[in-house]
Amino acid sequence: MNRKDGKLLKNIDSMHFIMPIIYPNRCDNEAYFTELIDLTNLDKYLEIKNKDNPEYKYKLFHAIVTAALKTITLRSKLNRFIANNNLYLRNETSAAFTVKKDFNDEGDEVLCFIHSKPEFTIGDIHDEIYRQLTKLRKNEEVDASTDAMNTIQKIPRFISKSLVKFLCWMDKHGWVPQSLIETDPYYSSVVLANLGSIGLKSGYHHLTNWGTTGCFITIGRAENKPFNINDEVEIRRGLDVGFIIDERLADGFYYARTIRLFKLLLEKPELLDLPLGEKLSEELWNEIK
Repeated sequence: MNRKDGKLLKNIDSMHFIMPIIYPNRCDNEAYFTELIDLTNLDKYLEIKNKDNPEYKYKLFHAIVTAALKTITLRSKLNRFIANNNLYLRNETSAAFTVKKDFNDEGDEVLCFIHSKPEFTIGDIHDEIYRQLTKLRKNEEVDASTDAMNTIQKIPRFISKSLVKFLCWMDKHGWVPQSLIETDPYYSSVVLANLGSIGLKSGYHHLTNWGTTGCFITIGRAENKPFNINDEVEIRRGLDVGFIIDERLADGFYYARTIRLFKLLLEKPELLDLPLGEKLSEELWNEIK
């Protein structure tokens, strides 16, 4: 049966019907890929975007979030999820990430949750991130999901543990109240971790059995990298990106083309000015075959 956040997929091949049954846990089915992005064109693109010195500048992260959302919009198998041994297609395309309010050991984190639409472009994503960060950094109140966890923690431990187990059972069936999970990043299409913002390289980050997210993207720090350009090695600014994906959602060929699409969007960043739902030309698709 359908859930409030997804449609049950019935006309699927036998492998994708059986895999969720024999491999029921998301954390046991992680596929990890890495890709190196040439930032030459993207750096120039962002410079042009910021030439009028906007109050909130366009940053590398805005381009990555937009590329991720456009990739998932065009490659919908990545927007599937498995729950209760069934395969579903998510009702929307969304992205989530955390941001430190202050860069110190005690600094609080705030959660951003982007609900995208097919007509969105990088400008809409940029403005939505700015809106949410401005609101969250000024607001002393915590987000709804964190508030729910704080409330559960105040309950006597023997009761709270049972309550959390009950919520996990509800999560399995898609019955957790929306008020408890509306800002939970693990109910998004993709979670992004901008490790480069805290000086780390891209790395592996596990998926979770809680929630529905089947894709995690880790972003390292931008630094000089060797690239093979016309059979000659050039040192250019590059970015390592990691993809942790639930392998039960699609096959390796589909994932390979999907990751190449993500790379193409960042290395031809003018494509980010197009609506997320606008398909690429046949010529561009041929580049990622």
